[in-house]
Amino acid sequence: MKKLIQLFAAIFLISGVILFTLNQLNETQGYSGKNVLNIYNWGDYIDPTLIKQFEKESGIKVVYQTFDSNEAMLTKIEQGGTTYDIAVPSDYAIAKMIDEKLVLPIDHQKIPNLKNIDSRFLDLSFDPKNKYSIPYFWGTVGIVYNKELIDKKPTSWKDLWDPKLKNQILLADGAREVMGMSLNSLGYSLNETDESKLQEAKANLMRLTPNVKAIVGDEIKLLLANEEAGLGVVWSGDANEIMSENDKLDYVIPKEGSNVWFDNVVIPKTAKNVEGAHQFINFMLRPDISAKNADYVGYSTPNKEGLKLLDKSVRTDERFYPDKQVTDTLEVYENLGKKMLAHYNELFLEFKMHKK
Repeated sequence: MKKLIQLFAAIFLISGVILFTLNQLNETQGYSGKNVLNIYNWGDYIDPTLIKQFEKESGIKVVYQTFDSNEAMLTKIEQGGTTYDIAVPSDYAIAKMIDEKLVLPIDHQKIPNLKNIDSRFLDLSFDPKNKYSIPYFWGTVGIVYNKELIDKKPTSWKDLWDPKLKNQILLADGAREVMGMSLNSLGYSLNETDESKLQEAKANLMRLTPNVKAIVGDEIKLLLANEEAGLGVVWSGDANEIMSENDKLDYVIPKEGSNVWFDNVVIPKTAKNVEGAHQFINFMLRPDISAKNADYVGYSTPNKEGLKLLDKSVRTDERFYPDKQVTDTLEVYENLGKKMLAHYNELFLEFKMHKK
C-alpha cells in the first residue's frame, strides 16, 4: 500500500512538472501569457524581419496568423474563438467592425509616431478622427496593360469596351471592384445604391462580356505577367508585383476616378494585450520601419516620413503615389450594409454566369 501511495505521489509530481513546463513553453511560443501579441494580417503583408526586431526591442513574443479576405477575417473575429490583439482590415470592413462594436478605441497618446502619417490619409469617412484604426498601406484599383499586346494606352474605363479588346481582358474576382468599374465608366459613384443605376451598370457589364477572357483570383498576376491577356483590372499593389516580372506592362488609374483603398491596423475587442498592441502600432509607424516594410511589401505607404527614405524612383512614381489632384477623384468603398452588399454580389454573380 505504501508503494502504491508513493507511485501516485510520483505520478502527481511528474504531471505537475509536465503541466508547468507546457505552460512555460506555451508562453515562450506565443500561445498564452502577458508578453504575447497575436497578430492577424493579410498573407505576405509584412517584412518578417520586422517581427523579429519588434520581439527583440519589446520583449514581446509575436504569434502571426494570416487571412485571405476581409470576410474571412470578420467571421473569425465575430466568432470570438481566437483572440487577436492586432488585425489589419480594409476601409469598409473597418466601418462594419465599428458599427458592430468589434474593435477597441485606440489611445493616440500612446502612439506618438502617428505624427508621421500624411494628413491625406487621416480622418477618413470609414473612421472619423481615426478613433479605431491607424493607416498601414493604401492603394488604388486600375488597369494593367501590355504595351506590346494593346494598340493604345487605356486612359478611361470606357476604353475597356473597345471591340478591339475582344477576349483580351482579365478581371479581378471582386463584386465591388467590377461593379465599381462599370459604375465609374457611366459617371456614377462606386458606392451607388440607386437601383436603376445599379441595373444600368450590370447591363453595361453584360456588353463587356465579349472582351472578358476570364474573371480570376490571385492567378491574375501570373496570367498577366505571362502575357496570357493584354489587359487586367487589378489592385495597384498587385500591379507593382506584376510589372516587376514583365517590363512590357504598365499601370494606369482611369481618368473618371476609381477606388482608393486603405488597410488600417485595429485592436479587436477581444484583445488580451492592448498595451502591446499600442507598442506594435507605434513601432510600425517609425519612419525607418515603415520604409523597410513598404520596400518589402511593395504597396504604398501612408507614412510621409518613411516615404522620404524610399528610393527616389519609388517615391516619385505617380502610378503608385499619385498626387492630391488624382486622389481627390478617387472614392473609398463605403460600408453599404449587408442587404446592399448582398445585392452587389447578386448583380456581379449574374454577370459572371452570363460570361460563362
